[in-house]
Amino acid sequence: MREQVRPWRNDRLLHTDCQNLPACPRMSAMDSPLILASLPFALGIVMLGLGLGLTLDDFRRVGQYPKAAVVALLCQIVLLPAICFGLVVAFRLPPELAVGMMVVAASPGGPTANLFSHLFGGNVALNVTLTAVNSVLVVVTLPIVVNLSAGYFLPGGTTLGLQFDKLQQVFVMVLGPVAIGMLVRALAPRVAQRLNLPVRVLSVVVLVTVISAVLYGERENLVDYFVSVGLAVLAFNIVSLLIGYGVPRLAGVDHGAATAAGFEIGIHNTALAITIALSPALLNSAEIAIPGAVYGIVMFFTAPGFGSLISRRTRTSSAL
Repeated sequence: MREQVRPWRNDRLLHTDCQNLPACPRMSAMDSPLILASLPFALGIVMLGLGLGLTLDDFRRVGQYPKAAVVALLCQIVLLPAICFGLVVAFRLPPELAVGMMVVAASPGGPTANLFSHLFGGNVALNVTLTAVNSVLVVVTLPIVVNLSAGYFLPGGTTLGLQFDKLQQVFVMVLGPVAIGMLVRALAPRVAQRLNLPVRVLSVVVLVTVISAVLYGERENLVDYFVSVGLAVLAFNIVSLLIGYGVPRLAGVDHGAATAAGFEIGIHNTALAITIALSPALLNSAEIAIPGAVYGIVMFFTAPGFGSLISRRTRTSSAL
């Protein structure tokens, strides 16, 4: 039987809503015009960097790794949102933080997944393929997850989600820069090669800047935010990494491909999640953006630990 949720304001939390939630802070909206105006540009840089590293062959490569690709995509699209929903209910998160967690779960792998995969012996080619396919599928899957979770957790959520008239904006924000990057690589490969590293570095800088801006904008309640959602984010991040590696291994996928899947599923494109949450034309909620910002910090600590763990286990197994 569906659990009842208490009324919740979309633009900010009310003190009266939080009296029975000791970890729930009174939030202020992220309403800086500069930050809001720069979000599409920031996401565009991240997605352009992704496109500069992609070719049509990366999409065709699914046929080279059919089992690994299908298992990883099913984990990303089906299993991960289901697990996130279970964690959100188990941790009894406030409604808008719950929706923010679901937005993170529906976001594709982040650009830094390839880097971690390379550092820890993953199949980077599979990473690129999964990122390419996920970046296309997310235009459909993310609105579905967001609308279902908003309808479940938020009163009036059916009118607060990503409605049909907003899908075009998601399409342009996600696939537009990717297509431009792929076009530059196809028509001017030398230019794309020269731009690749600077744009990737800039993508990381942009991601850090976006996360910092969100956290700075909500700095008065920062400790309360981490108390409210930090454990749920940490649990979801660890579970994502383990599911991403463990399920492919159980399906008979080799270590390198499973490592790639683990990082692809555990390292999310939090710049996309934050942009979807904060954009006035989309969800327009600072509270929904908080889980993405916290996840963006946590994943940079857990990913190296996860990589070291699976690398050590693999070396131990080989020695035996």
